Amino acid sequence: MEALRKVVNTKWAATAASIWIQTTSGNLYTFSIYSQALKSTQGYSQSTLDTISVSKDVGANCGILSGVLYSAAVSTGGRWMRRFSGPWVVHLAGAAQSFAGYFLIWASVVGLIPRPPVVVMCLFMFVAAHAQSFFNTADVVTAVRNFPGYSGTAVGIMKGYIGLSGAILIQAYRTIFNNKPTAFLLMLALLPTINSMLLMWFVRVHESAEGDDLKRLNTFSAISMIIAAYLMVIIVLEEVLSLHFILRTIAFFLLLLLLASPLYVAIKAAGGEDPRQQKLAGEHSDVSGLEYHIVPGDGDQEDSAQEKAVLGSGEDRDLLQAVRTVDFWLLFLAMACGMGSGLATVNNLSQIGRSLGYKSYEISTMISLWSIWNFLGRFGAGYVSDILLRAQGWARPLFMALTLLALSIGHLVISSGLRGSLYGGTVVVGIAYGSQWSLMPTISSEIFGVEHMGTIFNTITMANPVGSYLFSVRVIGYIYDREASGEGFKCKGTHCFSLSFIIMASATLVGSLAALWLFFRTRDFYNQVIRRRLQG
Repeated sequence: MEALRKVVNTKWAATAASIWIQTTSGNLYTFSIYSQALKSTQGYSQSTLDTISVSKDVGANCGILSGVLYSAAVSTGGRWMRRFSGPWVVHLAGAAQSFAGYFLIWASVVGLIPRPPVVVMCLFMFVAAHAQSFFNTADVVTAVRNFPGYSGTAVGIMKGYIGLSGAILIQAYRTIFNNKPTAFLLMLALLPTINSMLLMWFVRVHESAEGDDLKRLNTFSAISMIIAAYLMVIIVLEEVLSLHFILRTIAFFLLLLLLASPLYVAIKAAGGEDPRQQKLAGEHSDVSGLEYHIVPGDGDQEDSAQEKAVLGSGEDRDLLQAVRTVDFWLLFLAMACGMGSGLATVNNLSQIGRSLGYKSYEISTMISLWSIWNFLGRFGAGYVSDILLRAQGWARPLFMALTLLALSIGHLVISSGLRGSLYGGTVVVGIAYGSQWSLMPTISSEIFGVEHMGTIFNTITMANPVGSYLFSVRVIGYIYDREASGEGFKCKGTHCFSLSFIIMASATLVGSLAALWLFFRTRDFYNQVIRRRLQG
C-alpha cells in the first residue's frame, strides 16, 4: 500500500493519467467519420453541415470557463479548500458535458428523439465539443505547473496525445464497430466520460524541480513517437492489405499495450525519487499557483530591473491586463488565420475527397493519418522549440511564423487538385496546424505568466472557431454550394474547393506575418528573460 501511495502521489503519475485522458479526448478530429451520417439522416446541405461543424469548433475552443474554473480550483482558497478541490473538478465538468452532448447527437441520428432543429443540433454539438476544452485545460496547465523548465516539451506531449487520439478512436471504430458511425457516436458519449472520471483523481499539481525531469519527459516523448509510428504502420497496412478482423483485433490489442506503457515510466520514476524530495513536493502541492516569474532576492535587483524593463511587469498578468497588449492580439490574429484554416480543412476533408474522386476508405485513411501529422506538429513544435530556445536562442514566435508559412504552402498544394495532392497537402497542413497547438499555449505562459495561463490561452484559442466559421461557412461552404447548384448539393472536380484553399493560403500568410511581428516585439524579452531562466 505504501508503494502504491508513493507512485500515485507524484507528478509522473499525474502525467501518465493526463496522457490517458488526452488519448480519448480528441473526438473533435473525428467529425468527418460521422458527418455523412449526420448529413443524410437530418437532411442537411453542405452549408448547414459546415455551420454545425463550426458550433463544434466554437465549443471546443471556447475554454474561458474551464480556465476560470481551473484557477478557482487550484490557485485560490486556503489549504483546507484546496484539499477538496483541484484539476479533477475541471475534468468532472468536462465529463458531464461530453456525455450529454454526444448522447443527444446519437439519439437524434438513430431516431430515439425527434429530429431537432438545426439550432438545437448546434447546441448539442457545442456542449459535446466544449468538454474538450475542460480536459485540455486541466491536463495542459497542470503539466506546465509540474514542469515549468520544460513547458514546451510538456505542452507538446499533452497536445500531441490529443492529436493522436483521433487516430486511436478511429482504430477503435474500425476494430470494434466495423465502420458503423452511429455506434461510434455512442462510443464518443461513453468512452471519454468514463475514462476521465476514473483517472481525474490522479491529475495533481506537484511543484517540485527534479534533476531527471528532462530524462523522464524524453521517455514519455519516445513512447508517444513509437505509438505514432505504430499507428501509421497499421493505417497504411489497412489500406494496402485490407486486414482481416482477427489481425485488426490483434493490432488494436498491441496498441492498448503501448498506451499502457506510461504507467511503467511513472512507477520507475517514483522508485528513483528521493523521499525528502517527495515530502517537499507534497508540501508544495498545498501552496497556491506557481509564480512563473522569478521573485528575485536581494542580490538579484539588477536582473529584476532588467526583466521589468523588457516585460513591463515583474508579475503574472491576468486576462484583462493581457488583452490590453498588442502581443495578445497578434497571437489572436495568427491563430485565427492558422488554426481556423487548418480546422476548416479537416472538417471538410470528407467532402473534399469525394469531390476529387477519392474512395471512402481512402478518405478514412487520410483522416486517420491527419491525426498522425497533427501529433507530429504538436509534439515536434514543443520539443524542438525548447531545444532551439535553450541552445540557439530562437524565440518561439519565430518558430510559429515559419510553421504558419508552411501551412500556407500546404493549402496551395491542396488547391492544385492534382491526384495525390490531397495526401501531400494534408501532411503539411496537419503538421503545421498541430504546431500551433503547442506553440501558442507555451508562448502565452511565457509572455503573460502561468498564474492565469488557463484563462488567457483559452481566450486566444477562441480565434480558432472565429477563423473556422469564416473559412468553413463563408468561404468553403458558400463556394461549394454555389458550384453545386442544380446538382443536389453535390460537386465534382477541382473547382469545388480550389478557390477556397487559395483564399485560405493568403489568409495564413497574413497570420505568419503577424507571428513574425510578435517575434520582433518579444525578441529581447526571450533573450534577456526567458532564455536566462531556462539556462539558470
